[in-house]
Amino acid sequence: MKPQARILIVDDTPASLSLLASVLEPQGHEVLTASHGKDALQLAARALPDLILLDVMMPGHDGFSVCRMLKREPETAHIPVIFITSRQETESVLNGFRVGAVDYIGKPYQAEEVVTRVATHLKISLLTRELQERNAALEEEMRRRSEAERARERADQRLSTLMSREAQRWGLAGFVGESPHLKRIIQDIERLQHFGKTSVLVTGESGTGKELVARAIHHHSPRASGAFIPVNCVAVPAELAESLFFGHMKGSFTGATSDRKGYFELADGGTLFLDEIGDMPATLQAKLLRVLEDGEVTPVGANQPRRVDVRVISATNANLPGKIASGDFRQDLYFRLARYAVQTPPLRERPEDLPLLAKHFLQMFSDEMGVPVPGITAEALRTLQSYPFPGNVREMKNVMERALILSAGGPVQKEHLQLFQERGAEIEMDVRAYSGGGVRGEMSSGTPSTALEDIPFDLESAEHVLIQRALEHTGGNVAEAARLLKVNRSRIYRKFPNA
Repeated sequence: MKPQARILIVDDTPASLSLLASVLEPQGHEVLTASHGKDALQLAARALPDLILLDVMMPGHDGFSVCRMLKREPETAHIPVIFITSRQETESVLNGFRVGAVDYIGKPYQAEEVVTRVATHLKISLLTRELQERNAALEEEMRRRSEAERARERADQRLSTLMSREAQRWGLAGFVGESPHLKRIIQDIERLQHFGKTSVLVTGESGTGKELVARAIHHHSPRASGAFIPVNCVAVPAELAESLFFGHMKGSFTGATSDRKGYFELADGGTLFLDEIGDMPATLQAKLLRVLEDGEVTPVGANQPRRVDVRVISATNANLPGKIASGDFRQDLYFRLARYAVQTPPLRERPEDLPLLAKHFLQMFSDEMGVPVPGITAEALRTLQSYPFPGNVREMKNVMERALILSAGGPVQKEHLQLFQERGAEIEMDVRAYSGGGVRGEMSSGTPSTALEDIPFDLESAEHVLIQRALEHTGGNVAEAARLLKVNRSRIYRKFPNA
């Protein structure tokens, strides 16, 4: 049975030690004894008693000096000391309190008084220790909270900085131009800034900035602090589509080694951007419609759905009404996605924006490369304005980056503009040669084209080369490259996921 307390009795009179022990031990206490001050100090440091009964008058170190030395040591300073004395003069009692005692018991002893005073101070000591421990725990908790708050403030500052940069990058300042088409898009974004749940469908040719519009809508909405999750629907493998969009549970299928959130849960509180929505598989269209209607997703292998708060912005360069008519796209999903529609015009319909865009990209790439911003000649600007830009803004961005490099610090001239449409014969000859037409020869510019012998014998490598050159030819326009190569766009995305 555990003793109630460990008590050290210090007295140079054996009879007093025996008497006090006989009173305290029946109360369930463990009693230790010492007859000299030196022994008492050593025993107290080793045994750490819960309370000390200390005689005042002892040879060598008297009780006052022993008490002072006990209170100087951190290990024993907290132990309550009750003086035992036959001298109950006021000065002696006060001196005992001055050196750190909590009480005194006069001789001759009264057993009931000893038991009561010991019990009282043991209880006070216990409550004091508990209070100190709680205070220490509270201080530690306050310290942890303070550190957590400082860390949160630092994280908020970093997040605020990132959001400011994102807003600057994807905000309305990213729309360069003065054409009526561009002003209409900006007005659409401004109209939507207070409607954070409205689904938006962005349509337009490849390279016209549909994702820029989607990001601007997100960053000018109440969801700006949430995540923006972009997903290219063509690049999603059909067999993994449900898992990628809705998540899965550990063990739900081979390879599912842990729980994983899908795109919808990752975008919870923010925006999910579904690019190339017109190429989404029919089976996934039905499940997407259900999520948009119910606001719930059920991960693969889960029994219960999970609530999500996601705004969906989708984009396509496909003719969705035509796909609806042919049965390739659900009409009910179209109406759910197109609660508000934004049309991005092709670059050829906004020629007045070309000079501003050219200077904007030259400024942007000069800043990235750490070089002075070059000028651009009037002839080069007229050339840009007369070119149809089948790859739209994406193609123009590539053209201006190459022009900056070729100009070598001088003004951008007409000859620095590598316009891909002027190189069409080169690509088409290579495609015919690869497909068995046996065409070999020269480009119209006189530069040798890639001969059949120069194409790798490995079909996969040859396909990679041709797709890459087709993308270069079309300025990154995947739809145009697929039409030129006579393949489905998904085949290009499998080779170039970031196309």
